[in-house]
Amino acid sequence: MIVKINPDLEKAKSIFGLVKSRISIIDSLKKVEFPTVVAENYYEIIKELISISLLVDGLKAVGENAHRDLIERFGKYTVLNNQEIAIIQDLRIKRNKSLYEGKQIGRVYLDNNENSLIKIMVKLEKYVKDRLGEK
Repeated sequence: MIVKINPDLEKAKSIFGLVKSRISIIDSLKKVEFPTVVAENYYEIIKELISISLLVDGLKAVGENAHRDLIERFGKYTVLNNQEIAIIQDLRIKRNKSLYEGKQIGRVYLDNNENSLIKIMVKLEKYVKDRLGEK
């Protein structure tokens, strides 16, 4: 469920700082050859970038399906196309199975989707920087 809140630019900037930290460790995670951790990190980065976007607009996802609702709501923005939103939803499902059922995310998944995930992150990061007034 998406709820209306007061826009919080300072909180958004703080979360963006954490996102930048996650982005900076991706290369070191890849060296470990543990694709589940890399994929989970991609998911967290993407989810937080989307959360920042909604937070700036005074919106927040809450409840049992908060992440799904967050991604669906962001799909109404014109930043990402339907295929990119579908890729994020697929990653969300894989991340949930990993986190809650212990199912590993295979190297093949990253081989097939990593370039798309990186492009999505770049688009989202640029969008968030623009929204936060950063260069």
